[in-house]
Amino acid sequence: MEGHRAPQGRRSSPHSRLLRYGFTDPQAAARLLDTPELGPVHSDPVLLAALSATADPDLALTGLVRLVEALAPADRQPLLDTLVTAKPLRDRLLGVLGASAALGDHLARHPEDWRTLLTYEVADIHPGETEFERMLRDRVWHRALTLAERPGALRVAYRGCLLAIAARDVCGTSTVTQTAAELADLATATLRVALDIAAETEPHDAHACALAVIGMGKCGGRELNYVSDVDVVFVAEPRQGVSEAAAMQAATRMASAMMRICSDTTPEGTIWPVDANLRPEGRNGPLVRTLSSYLAYYRRWAKTWEFQALLKARPVAGDEALGQSFMAAVAPLVWKASERENFVPDVRQMRRRVVQNIPPGQVERELKLGPGGLRDVEFAVQMLQLVHGRGDASLRSPTTLTALRELSDGGYVGRADAAALDSAYRFLRRMEHRIQLHRLRRTHLVPEDEADLRRLGRSLGLRTEPVQELRREWRRYAVEVRRLHEKLFYRPLLDAVARLAPGETGLSPRAALTRLEALGYQDPAAALRHLQALASGVSRSAAIQRTLLPVLLGWFADSADPDAGLLNFRRVSEALGRTPWYLRLLRDEGAAAENLARVLSSGRLAPDLLLRAPEAVALLGAPDGLRPQSRETLEQELGAVAGRTQDPERLVAFARGVRRRELFRTAAADVTGRFEDDPGTVGRALTDINAATLATALVAAGNAVRQEFGGTLPTRLAVIAMGRFGGRELSYGSDADVLFVHEPVDGADPDAATRAALRQANEMRRLLQVPSADPPLLIDADLRPEGRQGALVRTLASYAAYYRRWSKTWERQALLRAAPVAGDPELGARFVALVDPLRYPAEGLSDDEVREIRRLKARMENERLPRGADPTTHTKLGRGGLSDVEWTVQLTQLQHAREHPSLRTTGTRQALAAARDAGLVDERDAAVLDEAWLLATRVRNAVMLVRGRPGDTFPADARELAGVARYLDYEPGHLGELLDEYRRTTRRARAVVDRLFYDWAPDGAGP
Repeated sequence: MEGHRAPQGRRSSPHSRLLRYGFTDPQAAARLLDTPELGPVHSDPVLLAALSATADPDLALTGLVRLVEALAPADRQPLLDTLVTAKPLRDRLLGVLGASAALGDHLARHPEDWRTLLTYEVADIHPGETEFERMLRDRVWHRALTLAERPGALRVAYRGCLLAIAARDVCGTSTVTQTAAELADLATATLRVALDIAAETEPHDAHACALAVIGMGKCGGRELNYVSDVDVVFVAEPRQGVSEAAAMQAATRMASAMMRICSDTTPEGTIWPVDANLRPEGRNGPLVRTLSSYLAYYRRWAKTWEFQALLKARPVAGDEALGQSFMAAVAPLVWKASERENFVPDVRQMRRRVVQNIPPGQVERELKLGPGGLRDVEFAVQMLQLVHGRGDASLRSPTTLTALRELSDGGYVGRADAAALDSAYRFLRRMEHRIQLHRLRRTHLVPEDEADLRRLGRSLGLRTEPVQELRREWRRYAVEVRRLHEKLFYRPLLDAVARLAPGETGLSPRAALTRLEALGYQDPAAALRHLQALASGVSRSAAIQRTLLPVLLGWFADSADPDAGLLNFRRVSEALGRTPWYLRLLRDEGAAAENLARVLSSGRLAPDLLLRAPEAVALLGAPDGLRPQSRETLEQELGAVAGRTQDPERLVAFARGVRRRELFRTAAADVTGRFEDDPGTVGRALTDINAATLATALVAAGNAVRQEFGGTLPTRLAVIAMGRFGGRELSYGSDADVLFVHEPVDGADPDAATRAALRQANEMRRLLQVPSADPPLLIDADLRPEGRQGALVRTLASYAAYYRRWSKTWERQALLRAAPVAGDPELGARFVALVDPLRYPAEGLSDDEVREIRRLKARMENERLPRGADPTTHTKLGRGGLSDVEWTVQLTQLQHAREHPSLRTTGTRQALAAARDAGLVDERDAAVLDEAWLLATRVRNAVMLVRGRPGDTFPADARELAGVARYLDYEPGHLGELLDEYRRTTRRARAVVDRLFYDWAPDGAGP
């Protein structure tokens, strides 16, 4: 029990006396108190009582002794005298030393800083940006320091100011909000001084541009932690007479220098990292932009979370007028963010994603990101602000607790709920502050060590049973936060239904809700809001929408996710709202409206592709709009553009736009059932799309590097498709597996030819990965000789030499799918002629080679299946899945293609049919394998269509699983039948694989 007393009438030992004062190691404490430097104060009861009041008396005493020892002898006595006679200093100094080992280290290195805790005037209690800036400048400039010494001086000065903030905090003369504001003000002052040091280092840059630093996150909201990344974005404009390009370069150098001054680690430690990743395009975007560039991005490309981040933006350093201009320009965009399509689901999904990304072992200790943590409060407040702040300017504070009070005052949050959230948030922030203060490390995890928990609990005023009380209070507040988060975060827009005018959608709000619930909408209130937005008013567009919507609602309701269908329809309608043909097309072409309804409610992939270019809606009504374009047609379209522009990036950007359109065409045709009679159409269409894109990128890359070699490339280059790309069996989420082969032109220097080929291949890959809104095409060349360690590009002769001497059985197997796909066609044909004897060996396979293939397959089954994955439902590596079927077919090809030319094909199903026709595989076995391969392929495609990202397993989310089932023609309520059918089909396939591939493996290689 903390603070217990010895029984009356007994003489206590010195050690037990120290135990009563809160020391956990009385022997060590006694030795420290006997340190000669402490002199006569070592047994002063005032000092002992002050130590006992700290969070960790042992730590406080250790820090005090280190400080006294670090002082010169002449400077020790003033400290000791003041320590006994001046309670404010005593409380401040010992309070800090008992709470922060890091600040104790600072005082041991800079013992003179103890005097910063002497001042105890009103102006000192809550200094602001101006006072902090003056303090920092006094120590950075008002001394005989060189320019190189100033960053180090700034670090020391920063810690000195931090020492005073921490003293006020632990002594209770600052509230948690005041402490957070002081930390933000100190960060602001530090950024200003660091920027001035950077400008002094590069004066020419400072004169070339106006640079403003915009604080974001907790710095912008004046609610910073002790240790936190300081989030910023940089905006700049050229000075008169300076070009924009030169000004941006200068501003980038200054911004980078400022970041380094704050972020670099030195013997004095680091101040904090400056994080500019909230800028447009994150790390991939330019560090500095002009104001017009920011606005162009935010108006066209910004995501919901970026507007949420801008809610806390404020100018903190640099050119004040430019910073204010930035704020004035972006504010209207921020407060219209709630009008964005999918706003509420986006914000909710962001919060869920944060929780999902916490390592499982840390969820229960996460003070900030976990359920019931600080983020729950912040996300709820921010969403309420963004929803209601559009029409109520009184709700726009960037500070969480101020905004919460404003929401309560305005009636958007109940007073009791606001008070409970306020109290919980303050407690959790105090916990976070004290955890970070100990070591000045960026962490939000509650410690597990009992000593750490004891110190933490005592620092929060919990003295009777600090560990137990801390755990109890923390859990109580976390439960309350989670309850209120669920109440507020998922409710606010639903309450807005009560304010809708009756009759706007043909039904009263209550009747409309009942109708939507009956149709199966999970969030009828949100659906009603979409209907009101689409159909209200007296415009012609609204009249057409009122005609369309009753039918569309039924089509949406026939999908796995009606809510998403209606939401996506609203997004497309708003994007094309001023396009005269759009609604006429839907009204007059019934197929177009039904196709659109099915596409928009099919999942993520097709709607996301459409929303990047909504004009593709026109494809849904054209007679052949959903017929995949042939590779020749696509190459003709792209070739026409290539003939008009030599700009590589423009050409590839156009090619990627065509690819996006064609991906949408294929996905739309797929989800509307156009490929039911020939499921292989998807793989062929995707292969043709990627082949045409890759061929165009190769041309563009040649344009880019040609000038480096005198205007003419000294080599010819061919791209060989491998894997599913070569087999024309791509899925929506597949990478493009390729090999690069080149051959010098006559008379060319071989080294120059190799350099040119390598430059062209790398440039092609770079051009395809330039950041854009279009889906990326990932090039994978790891199937080349020697894998990632091998040369990216080889000559035909080099391939011949490698395969003749070094090739392994698995490489011969991989070459079964090799097919020329881009570049020089004659060279591609010669590569195929080179590898044909390898992949279709005249002697077939030896017994050892067959055993090797079986061992490789068995090893892959054992090692590559993801941990925790169900082997009965993993479409690629699971039982009877794609790998099982493909390896069985490929083994048959390697063994028998020499005598059966029909097996010499890169396609799995074609080879399987050829093996059946040749009598190598029983007709029933072939049908079982074909059915399993098709089903696994369709499931993979369904997962990508529904989730918008590739996956090899059935989704865990019930709604996503229902979407996969609907794609596979299973009616609602029959999900169990889908899984049973999949397991039954693949179980039969595995039995065939065991017989045909493993031959029951008498050598033990099989399972």
